[in-house]
Amino acid sequence: MGRSDPSDAEWERLRPFLPVSNGRCGRWRDHRQVIDGILHRVRTGVQWRDLPERFGPWKTVYERHRLWSADGAWERLLQQVQAAADVAKEIAWDISVDSTIVRAHQHAAGARRPGSGSGVKGGRRGGTPGRDAVAKSRRPPGGGGAGGEGLGRSRGGFTTRLHLGADGRCRLPSLIVTPGRRAGCTQFKPVLEKIRVPKPGPDRPRKKPDSVAADKAYSNGPCREYLRRRGIRHTIPEKTDSQAARLRKGSRGGRPPGFDEERYKKRNTVERAINRLKQYRAVATRYDKRGYVYLGTATAAALTIWLRA
Repeated sequence: MGRSDPSDAEWERLRPFLPVSNGRCGRWRDHRQVIDGILHRVRTGVQWRDLPERFGPWKTVYERHRLWSADGAWERLLQQVQAAADVAKEIAWDISVDSTIVRAHQHAAGARRPGSGSGVKGGRRGGTPGRDAVAKSRRPPGGGGAGGEGLGRSRGGFTTRLHLGADGRCRLPSLIVTPGRRAGCTQFKPVLEKIRVPKPGPDRPRKKPDSVAADKAYSNGPCREYLRRRGIRHTIPEKTDSQAARLRKGSRGGRPPGFDEERYKKRNTVERAINRLKQYRAVATRYDKRGYVYLGTATAAALTIWLRA
């Protein structure tokens, strides 16, 4: 058993939520062997073709990961594990939001454009849509979007950016992938709205945290207005220029936003969660060409963190 392989106890927590074969691809290879192979690649960053033989054919492992990334299976597994933790009262609902830059390897460039006809880079003869075109219609939101598969040029070079939230125990309830040049505050609302922890029975899933903390990058009107509209307590420091502008206006500038210094000290949970996430080398350096596949890679790493918390 390798370091990245789930233990028997972790496997028993995950096994009830695994998808079953849809019958179109025959009988699926043993889930545990394939998931062990996926998590080995997520931890080590090894090329798919170089996976050890004990995980079976590398193509099977890759295709399972690509399929589950496209149809949102990784995210549904993460939600089910979160639901079990919520029932056990193990989730600290004080959420901290931040983002982090990830350098993209040169192999992450050059993804084929899905659905292109013949004569166009990435197209198929006769204009028949390829597997990536089919996956595009099934992929979950937050896997790249208009930014060219979540890749872009920024001061750090060829990069992508992970926007995320972390609970009070350094675990990640939501992840979004954008190009590296995309500012963190632009994805503040999508990150919070992606939090969705199912409840047992007919109860609605929980989507609202008890409180939210973020740094000055999120100190703007739209972010604060969104939190006020949802009735979420928040701790976000005011920018110096915003404070000066408010003071210049006198009574017309309004009251200063509330700020809880003790709550803000706990915002380091998201920094520690990012450090924990980047222990997985396929997350710390992006090798995946497709944005939705990289989101699946990051979600599989976050799922492992939840299982081992």
